Amino acid sequence: MTQTSGMGAMWLHKRVLAASLIGTAVEFYDFYIYATAASLIFPSLFFPASSPSAQLMASYGSLALAFLARPLGAAVFGHYGDRIGRKATLVTSLMLMGGCTLLIGFLPTYLMIGFWAPLILCVLRFGQGFGLGGEWGGAALLAVENAPEGWRARFGMFPQLGAPVGFIAANGLFLLLGAFLTDAEFFAWGWRLPFLGSSVLVILGLWVRLKLTETPEFAAAQQEAPPPAVPLATLLSTHLGAAIAGTFACAACFAVYYIATAFALGYGTTALKIDREIFLAIQLGAIMFMALSIVIAGWWSDRSSPTRVLAWGCAGTLVMGIVFGPLIGTAALLPIFVALSFALFVMGFIYGPLGAYLPALFPTQLRYTGASFAFNLGGILGGALAPIVATWLIGMQGVALVGLYMSAAALISLAGLWWTSRT
Repeated sequence: MTQTSGMGAMWLHKRVLAASLIGTAVEFYDFYIYATAASLIFPSLFFPASSPSAQLMASYGSLALAFLARPLGAAVFGHYGDRIGRKATLVTSLMLMGGCTLLIGFLPTYLMIGFWAPLILCVLRFGQGFGLGGEWGGAALLAVENAPEGWRARFGMFPQLGAPVGFIAANGLFLLLGAFLTDAEFFAWGWRLPFLGSSVLVILGLWVRLKLTETPEFAAAQQEAPPPAVPLATLLSTHLGAAIAGTFACAACFAVYYIATAFALGYGTTALKIDREIFLAIQLGAIMFMALSIVIAGWWSDRSSPTRVLAWGCAGTLVMGIVFGPLIGTAALLPIFVALSFALFVMGFIYGPLGAYLPALFPTQLRYTGASFAFNLGGILGGALAPIVATWLIGMQGVALVGLYMSAAALISLAGLWWTSRT
């Protein structure tokens, strides 16, 4: 290889990794500012009810709505991603989710327009989930299908790093707003700023992605044979077992993430009466452990296998789930920080390898549909009801059972990993 071609490949790799990281960071920023607002703001502004806990449950219901939309987005975007290409599909998914997030920032509250406010909010939330349904799979394929030999897991970890980066941006902005605004200002108009600010990040993501070309593996597959007429139908008829196993394998990461972020924030600021800014700062510190473990998991997966690293992450989740509830229940800041850091650290080992693990389950011409479908169905299985179930468990038996919910999700993921390792 000449020096010129080597430099060209290096710049291509940097552009691909930047595009996969920035795009998913934008998507998770958009997704998580909603989760944060659903825990802190939306219950009182959009969901009038007889009690704060009923308001919170209704708000969490709107949070779960996006998980139901994600498999639909995976089917639609996966169809076009496998037929016409990764680039155009990724650009469209980014614009859809960014547009819905921006519109939430302009949405009148229940006091202004009555029941139309929660209805429109739920429609926009559905649009967020629909866009994210096509985002992750395309970003993962963009990375791994451009990876050099022996680097697929390390390239595949870059879209996974978008989750902590987006979380840091979202939580950091809410933390700054809480520091500079009074509660009255924050609830009156300050909460809208993170949603409006999403437009800047979307423009940045589009600028990077529009400069890309199709991945070499997709281009080669297009030349070898025409794409399936309906990729989802072909997937369900020929690779249903892999899709189900991949769905199970994803359950634990979603359960851990939304218990340690959305649920913990709502529980800490309402039931435990911890100051909002303090709890956001605790979560901001804990998410750094997730970023660290994603990097370690990418390196480890290339040295061994993504399946093995995922299995160890699930084993760690079994242990973490046992101690999580008692630590959170102390209501003391240090044990809470330990619990969240432990949870998010093990989550990095069950999330970081997915960028390499899921695409490997499917042939190239079904890969966008298969990886997206498994990932987003796993979101329903593990994460859609996690905050709701956790809130219900506390009302029934106390906070100790919340951690066991994550341990149960880890057992489901281990079952999926066992199946794919055997077949």
